[in-house]
Amino acid sequence: MGGPEAAGAAPERLTGRLRLVLAVLLAAQFMLAVDFSILNVALPVIGRGLGFSLANLQWIGTAFALAAAGFTLLFGRIADLVGRRRLFLTGLAVLGASSLVGGLAVNPEMLLTARVAQGLATAAVTPAGLSLLTSSFPEGPLRDKALGLNGALMSAGFTTGAVLGGVLTDLLSWRWSFFINVPVALAVLVVAPAVIKESRADERSRLDVPGAASVTLGLLALVFGLTRAGEKGWGDPAALVGLAVGAALLAVFYFVESGAAQPLVPVRILKRRTVIVGNLAGLIAFVTETSLVFLMTLYLQKVLGFSPLAAGLSFAVLGLGTVVGGVTAARVIGRVGTRTTLVAGGIVQALATIALVALGDDRSWLGLLLSATFVGGVGNMLVIVGFMVTATSGLRDCEQGMATGLATMTQQIGLTMGTPIMSAIVTARTAGAAGADAVLDGVSLAVLVNAAIVLSGTLIAGLFLRGKQQV
Repeated sequence: MGGPEAAGAAPERLTGRLRLVLAVLLAAQFMLAVDFSILNVALPVIGRGLGFSLANLQWIGTAFALAAAGFTLLFGRIADLVGRRRLFLTGLAVLGASSLVGGLAVNPEMLLTARVAQGLATAAVTPAGLSLLTSSFPEGPLRDKALGLNGALMSAGFTTGAVLGGVLTDLLSWRWSFFINVPVALAVLVVAPAVIKESRADERSRLDVPGAASVTLGLLALVFGLTRAGEKGWGDPAALVGLAVGAALLAVFYFVESGAAQPLVPVRILKRRTVIVGNLAGLIAFVTETSLVFLMTLYLQKVLGFSPLAAGLSFAVLGLGTVVGGVTAARVIGRVGTRTTLVAGGIVQALATIALVALGDDRSWLGLLLSATFVGGVGNMLVIVGFMVTATSGLRDCEQGMATGLATMTQQIGLTMGTPIMSAIVTARTAGAAGADAVLDGVSLAVLVNAAIVLSGTLIAGLFLRGKQQV
């Protein structure tokens, strides 16, 4: 069965029912985005409170990232088979319960178990929620608008998480960074069954176990290698082994899918120009903007001397830019098409990023940082919405869980890759040097590389997507 409007003609405007569906799904996606970044500021306080060693503190983030990225494609396909609403609601229930456990944690083991469960819940809820969104709204202006709002709230959620984590930790306790999920999850669980209809593939098929195993293990190895490289450097043997094993298993996945009778992801989908280029553009968008936040955090704290909370509040302007970009993206796509939107958004983001190379070592440069991150946020969100529209267009309703699973996988890997890459550039540039000037020099080089990566994605979208059409 399809989305809630599948039985009749596709609506041309948002009905009251579709507004409720959109509100419920966006609330869940916003909560997931907040959850991704809300603990960043609180990590040192959590470490002291529960007895984490400094070396093991990074596992609070890594445990979540491994589960969230490693299982997202698998859960995207499971959503198609068992029902998207069912998996969406199950994942939300797990997220609420694991957040409660995390907030009540009394030792590192209990907290890490909760973080793994949160990651698994995110891997289930994100693609299921996105596929409910794409199957509920017909391809065209309505879907573009829904995906634009989703992208805007998702990016705003990352920024809100950083700010909210600092506020909750300072005023209450780090435990409220977990507890805050519980009432939101409960509210969505109460409302969602009444407004969202079940949606699943018309044809029931068996799960491709070899494909699921190879891609899940490959992604786990890849994310482990990336996070290890961010901590220990790109020459670390464990990082290199993780990356090599991940690449090998993903190659195995491709060959398994080529010969599978009922593949997890049909090779014809993996070969689609829109899927390839759309996901590559999305990967670059997430790699560059999230890692730019890391670079600007270094600049604000290590060069300008801002406190963690003040640095987090500075990114509210970036969050505003992403909201503006997300809200306007549907109109831009409707007027000029996804290809032009991807290219224009990439150029805007790249120019705004290049401007940050001019940052100096005193607070008079804060105006440039705020204005450039605002403009860059607008451009980045145009790319992200263009990526989501491109990567999910031209596919049957029964393939939406798989398509959104791929898109979510792209998002999670991009979020994981960016910071280790930029951190390695800064570290290499500042080797043997110390002080604010050395950090500024390293940040400036990394910003330049960041802009070059954005331009490469823009060039790929311009060359390999055809015409003005949506698909």
